[in-house]
Amino acid sequence: MANVAVQRENGGKPVAAAPAREWDPFRVMREMMRWDPFTEMLPPATSEPAFAPAFEVKETKEGFVFKADLPGVQEKDLEVKLTQNRLSVSGKREQEKSEQNDTYYTYERSYGSFTRAFTLPDGVDPDNVKAELKEGVLTLTVAKRPEHQPKKIAVKAG
Repeated sequence: MANVAVQRENGGKPVAAAPAREWDPFRVMREMMRWDPFTEMLPPATSEPAFAPAFEVKETKEGFVFKADLPGVQEKDLEVKLTQNRLSVSGKREQEKSEQNDTYYTYERSYGSFTRAFTLPDGVDPDNVKAELKEGVLTLTVAKRPEHQPKKIAVKAG
């Protein structure tokens, strides 16, 4: 990079800019991507990223199916509630025990409590909700009331 003089209105006198630094590809990378390749080698920060499980929601003819990836979450640490048309799922994933002399080179897993809430449309059957936790996947099935399920209508030729 070359030194560039910046002129400002200062009684007609040019004001020189700060001397330019040498070109450093790592500095450019950090500035452009806000990524420092050496931070992965630092010990974990005191504030861990919050645990936020991914959900998948789909509608079928019979009802709604919610699936959430909850690896490491125990059944006793989950709570599922349906209040009117509001389905809420909350729980927590406990952090594993670590020794004082453990050395981490990267720390990307997250722990802690989470809560997710979904607003359901009219027509769900609050008495017909099923929840199953199997192999780290929570599956919730919320049935539709029979009067809200699609009905096939026969067409007669005239």
